[in-house]
Amino acid sequence: MIKKNIISIYTFYRDGFRGMTIGRTLWVLILIKLFLMFFILKLFFFPSFLKGKDQMEKQEYVGSELIERADRNLED
Repeated sequence: MIKKNIISIYTFYRDGFRGMTIGRTLWVLILIKLFLMFFILKLFFFPSFLKGKDQMEKQEYVGSELIERADRNLED
Protein backbone atom coordinates (compact mmCIF):
# COMPACT_ATOMS: atom_id res chain seq x y z
CA MET A 1 0.00 0.00 0.00
CA ILE A 2 2.69 2.52 1.02
CA LYS A 3 4.98 1.42 -1.81
CA LYS A 4 2.15 1.90 -4.33
CA ASN A 5 1.49 5.44 -3.01
CA ILE A 6 5.18 6.35 -3.21
CA ILE A 7 5.38 5.07 -6.79
CA SER A 8 2.26 7.00 -7.79
CA ILE A 9 3.63 10.21 -6.23
CA TYR A 10 6.94 9.69 -8.04
CA THR A 11 5.24 9.16 -11.42
CA PHE A 12 3.04 12.22 -10.83
CA TYR A 13 6.07 14.48 -10.32
CA ARG A 14 8.11 12.79 -13.05
CA ASP A 15 5.37 13.34 -15.63
CA GLY A 16 4.83 16.90 -14.41
CA PHE A 17 8.50 17.83 -14.78
CA ARG A 18 8.67 16.24 -18.22
CA GLY A 19 5.72 18.30 -19.43
CA MET A 20 7.10 21.64 -18.25
CA THR A 21 8.07 24.35 -20.70
CA ILE A 22 8.42 27.61 -18.78
CA GLY A 23 8.93 25.73 -15.53
CA ARG A 24 12.32 24.43 -16.65
CA THR A 25 13.55 27.96 -17.18
CA LEU A 26 12.28 28.94 -13.76
CA TRP A 27 14.03 25.96 -12.15
CA VAL A 28 17.28 26.96 -13.85
CA LEU A 29 16.92 30.48 -12.45
CA ILE A 30 16.21 29.08 -8.97
CA LEU A 31 19.30 26.87 -9.11
CA ILE A 32 21.47 29.78 -10.27
CA LYS A 33 20.19 31.95 -7.42
CA LEU A 34 20.86 29.19 -4.88
CA PHE A 35 24.37 28.79 -6.24
CA LEU A 36 24.99 32.52 -5.94
CA MET A 37 23.59 32.71 -2.42
CA PHE A 38 25.39 29.74 -0.94
CA PHE A 39 28.68 29.65 -2.81
CA ILE A 40 29.58 33.13 -3.98
CA LEU A 41 28.26 35.02 -0.95
CA LYS A 42 29.99 32.60 1.42
CA LEU A 43 33.32 33.28 -0.23
CA PHE A 44 33.07 37.05 0.17
CA PHE A 45 30.99 37.66 3.29
CA PHE A 46 31.61 34.70 5.59
CA PRO A 47 35.34 34.21 6.08
CA SER A 48 36.62 31.16 7.90
CA PHE A 49 38.04 32.34 11.21
CA LEU A 50 39.11 28.84 12.18
CA LYS A 51 41.05 28.01 9.03
CA GLY A 52 44.63 27.03 9.71
CA LYS A 53 44.20 26.57 13.45
CA ASP A 54 44.70 23.34 15.33
CA GLN A 55 42.06 21.77 17.58
CA MET A 56 43.16 23.53 20.77
CA GLU A 57 43.26 26.97 19.13
CA LYS A 58 39.79 26.39 17.70
CA GLN A 59 38.44 25.50 21.13
CA GLU A 60 39.98 28.58 22.71
CA TYR A 61 38.69 30.88 19.96
CA VAL A 62 35.13 29.57 20.13
CA GLY A 63 35.11 29.65 23.91
CA SER A 64 36.35 33.23 24.07
CA GLU A 65 33.82 34.36 21.45
CA LEU A 66 30.95 32.75 23.37
CA ILE A 67 32.04 34.39 26.60
CA GLU A 68 32.44 37.82 24.97
CA ARG A 69 29.07 37.63 23.28
CA ALA A 70 27.38 36.49 26.48
CA ASP A 71 28.97 39.43 28.34
CA ARG A 72 27.77 41.86 25.66
CA ASN A 73 24.22 40.48 25.90
CA LEU A 74 24.23 40.87 29.67
CA GLU A 75 25.33 44.49 29.42
CA ASP A 76 22.47 45.40 27.07
